[in-house]
Amino acid sequence: MDDLLYKLLILRSPKIGPVKYNNLIVEYGDVYSVVDSLNLSQDFIDSVKREIDMANELGIKYITDKDSNYPDNLLNVKNHPPVISVRGNLETLKKKTVSMVGTRHATVAGMNFMSDLAYEFAEHGFAVVSGMAMGTDTAAHIGALKSNGNSQTIAVLGGGVDNIWPLENESIYYQIMERGCLISEMPVGAKPIANNFIQRNHWIAAMSDILIVGEADMKSGSMSTARFAIDYKKRVFAVPGHPSDARSMGPNYLIKNGLATLCMSVNDFFGDSKNTINKKNVVPSNDILDKLGIIPVSESVLANLVKKTVAEIRTDLVMLELQGMVRKIDGGYVLN
Repeated sequence: MDDLLYKLLILRSPKIGPVKYNNLIVEYGDVYSVVDSLNLSQDFIDSVKREIDMANELGIKYITDKDSNYPDNLLNVKNHPPVISVRGNLETLKKKTVSMVGTRHATVAGMNFMSDLAYEFAEHGFAVVSGMAMGTDTAAHIGALKSNGNSQTIAVLGGGVDNIWPLENESIYYQIMERGCLISEMPVGAKPIANNFIQRNHWIAAMSDILIVGEADMKSGSMSTARFAIDYKKRVFAVPGHPSDARSMGPNYLIKNGLATLCMSVNDFFGDSKNTINKKNVVPSNDILDKLGIIPVSESVLANLVKKTVAEIRTDLVMLELQGMVRKIDGGYVLN
């Protein structure tokens, strides 16, 4: 614990990230000498101890880069996070990985495609890595979670590993915690801020054996993830789209310029897969479909009609959207 505490004291100090941390270790020789050099206040030391106590209460584990559970792909990257926090199944961190990224504003067809890919990768023993954002990330996580068993998916977060963001994905968060894991380099309790997501994208790329880019515009975070993956010499695939759709500009650019391999189907990875999911078997709730028609129904009204919480029906609605059975218009849902 002392070794962990000293590492966190360095990493939680202002303006110290992985690069500065490594430079300090080289300069002073060990974490104890570095901490001595920082002249930290007792209040600051106590705040880091409180973070560790909070993590223990929530069942969150700290994994250092000396730990056997630390992800191999991440370990092989220069200036990787010296410590990550993990909530969920640690075994997930040792699996082969495919990272899947794309826009928050994905089409239903695009989400269906990524969800089906994620399912197939999970069925073939991969952990699907994404960032738990709405749209493509959500589709990737849900697709992986459709597979039987555990350790199918990893969510890399931009805030503390205990911080659920976006709130719409609360139920998905707990499913991932139960059957995969969530990781972050941010302090436990930290709220996500914009600058953190660039670094999160960095680690999503670093953790991948394969990166697949779905719908993404040219200036998106997904394209920054692709650039990181290319720098790391990862295998990058991109899903093509219609030239007039801004959401297709990113993947089309990658393919056109030879930066990514064309991804047309799961057969690009596994040949003639026999595991294609039977969507008729994964309809989450007929009750929801029974309450929908051509007039948009809001989440709160729908939750009341089917006697569930809003958080509970959000995952059902996302799955139904992925299957093309419902769509969202004017702040509510209708049958497709």
